[in-house]
Amino acid sequence: MKSIIAISVVLVAAGVGYAMWPKAPQTATTDAAVSMKGGVLADVVLPETLSQSAQIGKRGFEAKCVACHGVNAAGQDGVAPPLVHIIYEPSHHGDESFQRAASMGVRAHHWRFGDMPPVEGVTTGDVAMIIAYIRELQRANGIN
Repeated sequence: MKSIIAISVVLVAAGVGYAMWPKAPQTATTDAAVSMKGGVLADVVLPETLSQSAQIGKRGFEAKCVACHGVNAAGQDGVAPPLVHIIYEPSHHGDESFQRAASMGVRAHHWRFGDMPPVEGVTTGDVAMIIAYIRELQRANGIN
C-alpha cells in the first residue's frame, strides 16, 4: 500500500512540475499564421530593385506560385504559407529544398496548410529564377 501511495505522489508531482514548466511560445511555425488585412500572412517589404534573374523569377512566381503563396510570397490565409518568413531562410531551407518542393511536392511539416503538390510545367532553371526572386524578397525583409 505504501508503494502505491509513493507512486501516486511521484506521478502527481511530475504532473504539477510539467504543468508549471515554462512553455515555448506558440508561433506561426506550428499553427496557421494570423491573417493580416486581405488574408495575407506576411507584411513584405519590396526591394528597390530586382536583379535580372529575380525579375525573371518574379514572372515565373506570378505564373506558377502566386495562386497559393500570394502576391510577393506573402502567403494566403488557409491556402499556403509565406515564403518571406524566417523558416525559409537559406540556412534552414536551402535552394535545393525549393527545387525538390517544386518537382516532387512536399509533405506539410512546418505549417498546417496541408501537403504541397508538385508544380507542373516548371524546369529547374525556372525554379532557380523563382528562388532568386524569393531570396531577394527575403533579404529585403532581413532574412539572410
